[in-house]
Amino acid sequence: MRKTPYQVVIIGGGISGLATAYAVMEEVRKNQIEVQCTIVEQDTRWGGKILTHVTEGLLIEGGPDSFLTSKPWALELCRTLGLQDQLIPTNAQHNRTFSFCRGALRELPQGLLAFRPQRVDTLVSSGLLSWKGMVRMAAERFWPRPNPLSADESLAGFFRRRFGTEAFDYLIEPLVAGIYAGDADELSIEATFPRFRELEREHGSVIKGMRMAQAKAATTSRPPGGATTLFMSLRGGLSQLIQTLVQQLTERGVCLTAGVGCQEVQPPTQKSTSFQVILENGVRLSADAVVLATPTFQTARLLRSFQPEAANLLDGIPYASTATISMAYPTEAIGAQIRGFGFVVPRKEQRPLLAATWTSLKWPDRSRAGETLIRCYVGGRGRETVLEQDDQPLVECVRRELEAIVGITTAPKYAEIHRWIRGMPQYVLGHQERLAHVTQLLAAWPGVYVTGAGLHGIGIPDCIREGTKVGQQLIEDLSPTRVTHDSGRKVSSFQQ
Repeated sequence: MRKTPYQVVIIGGGISGLATAYAVMEEVRKNQIEVQCTIVEQDTRWGGKILTHVTEGLLIEGGPDSFLTSKPWALELCRTLGLQDQLIPTNAQHNRTFSFCRGALRELPQGLLAFRPQRVDTLVSSGLLSWKGMVRMAAERFWPRPNPLSADESLAGFFRRRFGTEAFDYLIEPLVAGIYAGDADELSIEATFPRFRELEREHGSVIKGMRMAQAKAATTSRPPGGATTLFMSLRGGLSQLIQTLVQQLTERGVCLTAGVGCQEVQPPTQKSTSFQVILENGVRLSADAVVLATPTFQTARLLRSFQPEAANLLDGIPYASTATISMAYPTEAIGAQIRGFGFVVPRKEQRPLLAATWTSLKWPDRSRAGETLIRCYVGGRGRETVLEQDDQPLVECVRRELEAIVGITTAPKYAEIHRWIRGMPQYVLGHQERLAHVTQLLAAWPGVYVTGAGLHGIGIPDCIREGTKVGQQLIEDLSPTRVTHDSGRKVSSFQQ
């Protein structure tokens, strides 16, 4: 019978690491085993790319501004943490999104990513597609699939093949770029949108498959907890989720160490059965289990001394850099020029701006009365040169874009930039095969777990899901009564 608590060290205090720790403590309570959990974060704050800044009557999200509710894990965690009364939906009054193409903002039909636009007349009247492009898109239901299907395919190749080049360029690509900040010719369909490949495989058509799935979903009762929209946020910003997690983890006895990075992870030896986690301040932590919840290039550095092949594979996952630029304007100066939630810009337009959100129209209480907050998104794979500018020239660049696209000539009263260098992992072709190989290699090291946005999903719900699975598996593996699992436990294999 073990007399001392198991030691668990989680490296990385973003949403992945915090969700892992929360799952660990939940499982500890259920299994009644003793665990001392420590989280180490090199930054002085918690949350990673989730960053909310409140200033001068403005609530600014430096990273993501919401989470997707069709993937339920973030919504469920918020409710579990007691934040259900803080959840806010998008503003239904302004529920419209536009795409800038051929010199004008043209409305995107709602339900586009479900391939069942709620108003087909919007697609017809907007001028987004020519008649030829619309006919080609509609023909997807009858378009043959290749036999056999390739093992993997680029996201661009898949959507061009199914829906035509025009629909891809002006409808699908800008929405995908807004999610992954990537080049769709490089991204893997299996790693980003595997569901679409499944629909093609099972039904011969994405549109047919989606409609069957929607019909089935319509007969299923809605989960409890109040009305939701496709995207949700929190009244105090997404950092409210981080603050609540940190508070509850502290109350449960988790040791949270911020402002110090991890220098090295040493594997067990003949003299010691524990991992040794060496921090940059010289502190040495012994661990029965180590979770690396860091970007894959940092995870690679920590694995390299004892698993160089896995480290090389993880180091090969590319990352893109982006920035968000938030600006506040007098509403009277620009109010008539903006509508809906904002717009996206197709890569084909060759502009530095990826997207813009009219934050004050999308969410309640993000700015004071008489002010409008706008959030712009730049950078991404192949479009990162814009980030080489200093802050003031970057703001001026975005201002020129807003003037050219929506006619805003007024100077902002306030501007704030958040740069995310190597912040967006790119799931390029072969990503799933790469992760499967990493899983096999790490099976030789019981007690090492890997999670984070660089693996199986970049969104907040994905990170929570994967961190939760790792935390649950970790406690199951430590439990004296655990059932032995196959080697696939080291890197969760759950797909989006």
